[in-house]
Amino acid sequence: MTNYRWTICAMLFFATTVNYLDRQVLSLTWKDFIAPEFHWSDSNYGDITAIFSIVYAIANLFAGRFIDWMGTKKGYLWAIGIWSLGACLHAICGWATEHVVGIHDAAEMISATGAVASTIAITSVYFFIAARIVLATGEAGNFPAAIKVTAEYFPKKDRAFATSIFNAGATVGALAAPVSIPPLARYFQNIGVGNGWEMAFVVIGALGFIWMGLWMFMYKKPRQNSHVNAAELAYIEQDKETEQQTKTAEKEEKKLSFWQCLKYRQAWAFAVGKFMTDGVWWFFLFWTPAYISDVYGFSSDSTTAQLLIFVLYAITMLSIYGGKLPTIIINKTGMNPYAARMRAMFIFALFPLLALFAQPLGAYSYWFPVIIIGIAGAAHQSWSANIYSVVGDMFPNSAVATITGLGGMAGGVGSFLINKGSGNLFDYAAQTNMQFMGFEGKPAGYFIIFCICAVAYLLGWCIMKALVPKYKPIVVD
Repeated sequence: MTNYRWTICAMLFFATTVNYLDRQVLSLTWKDFIAPEFHWSDSNYGDITAIFSIVYAIANLFAGRFIDWMGTKKGYLWAIGIWSLGACLHAICGWATEHVVGIHDAAEMISATGAVASTIAITSVYFFIAARIVLATGEAGNFPAAIKVTAEYFPKKDRAFATSIFNAGATVGALAAPVSIPPLARYFQNIGVGNGWEMAFVVIGALGFIWMGLWMFMYKKPRQNSHVNAAELAYIEQDKETEQQTKTAEKEEKKLSFWQCLKYRQAWAFAVGKFMTDGVWWFFLFWTPAYISDVYGFSSDSTTAQLLIFVLYAITMLSIYGGKLPTIIINKTGMNPYAARMRAMFIFALFPLLALFAQPLGAYSYWFPVIIIGIAGAAHQSWSANIYSVVGDMFPNSAVATITGLGGMAGGVGSFLINKGSGNLFDYAAQTNMQFMGFEGKPAGYFIIFCICAVAYLLGWCIMKALVPKYKPIVVD
């Protein structure tokens, strides 16, 4: 039997790695490379990340249907083509700003003051938002396309394993970003190619186009692929008869519209859980490099900063064990899946409370907040894996996609609010030398956001439990 399905799985892994690399270029270059050139404040960066979050959430509502309509091969090509284009478009934002404002080069922009500096900041933010919208629109297609490819190339018993492999690309991308992107930007800055950050976007964005070239030649559906022999095809299609029966049953099952789903407390419980917690992950993803720079003075291309970010995301890999906890609880207590999952989520909701001590302990060593953020990130990923499963526990298959889209949208709104609010808060804290719990200036602002992140999961869990105290699946008449 051939094993070409694992080659396809490797392609999905690399696509997901590139996906996370592309979204991390801005967060790892804006503080030390981009902000000085465009006179950005934290509010400016907060606006850009907030818009990215909400567009990504909205695009997720339609990405699955687009992939279904275009087919896996073309749909994936469109998705990665759009987000790679969006990544590269960031590189021309400087040129576009110079053209609009009437400035000749980056040096002139950096030395600008007063009204001119404000105009440069506002103009550049609009251009970066436009590039970010393109990036978010394309990136939303990665996971729907990858999951669909997995369903085409793997039998049901292997799909979870294949999904865990390609999903690991997200962590690998997050790990690779801090040790590759800032040094890349600094290298091109030192040799005089723009201000350095432009080529970081181009080089990382170009990886997607390379992937597209490989995908065009390597991917065909299993039955049409010459690299898949009869034995492997039989293995891949071993569930075909069962799937046909399932499809027939699903056709007979009444579907719920979006508005009908909103009538159920279970839908609101899931939406609240996503709204309260998704923004925490996005905050850590987008603001941790700036936090290390603002509070501890390490530029993003310094060895210390790279090591800190690398260790942080290495800790988040502990989340691979998060999905096993409900099974352990079920086996030991005999609880129903919903009750076991909620107990597991309560345990995961306790770990982010450590973020209350991140800033105070940071006075002793910068390693303490980084390790704590890593633990909180691992807890989030474990929470996220289980909250998605809660939908399947309570809703019929015909409504799972709709409810998942609703939750993704709620999570996007939460991400929008925390990113925009953080930028405004950090600017206000710096300008007024705000004091909070013994901290002043930006450290006080970060402490406030850490406190919000710390209690978000426990509060979200309590609301979910209040809305749906016991296992109560939806039955469609």
